[in-house]
Amino acid sequence: MFPHAQLLLALSVFLARVADVSLGTFRHAMVIRGKKLHAFFIAFAESIIWIFAVSRVLADITEPLTAFSFAFGFATGTFFGIVIEDFFKIGEQVVRVFSAQGAAIGSLLRDRGYRVTCFEGQGRDGKVELLYVQVRRREVAKICALSRSVDAKSFLVVDDIRGAIYGDPAIGK
Repeated sequence: MFPHAQLLLALSVFLARVADVSLGTFRHAMVIRGKKLHAFFIAFAESIIWIFAVSRVLADITEPLTAFSFAFGFATGTFFGIVIEDFFKIGEQVVRVFSAQGAAIGSLLRDRGYRVTCFEGQGRDGKVELLYVQVRRREVAKICALSRSVDAKSFLVVDDIRGAIYGDPAIGK
């Protein structure tokens, strides 16, 4: 079938691509969140690994197993990069809670130490309150569960935050 050396080469190309594409996906998340230094070091490691993988494929461009392992490593690395980024849950998010019982949800969240801003509004079925809660990504599920414990019919929207400015904006100038 395939010589032992060819299988080892294909495996090394596959693993290199999984590593470099996973790093690239994670680096992209760092860029979006404004983490410049993290992105710099990840990009350096990513590019070194990529050079290794590409050089192995180009050394024997006619070998289909190596080309296949390069492509399959790319796809697998994309998947693992997303999994890794989700595992670390880096960054901040805002949870918007729409509920007819917004005051009760806001009170519960404030009692748990969260900062909550409430607005009154008119929804499809009448009066609602809109709550804004800014939290770390790893706390989003907790906010959703607490909100739903008060109002199982609450509508929740989660958005990423790249940055937030607190207090007097003139201080940062």
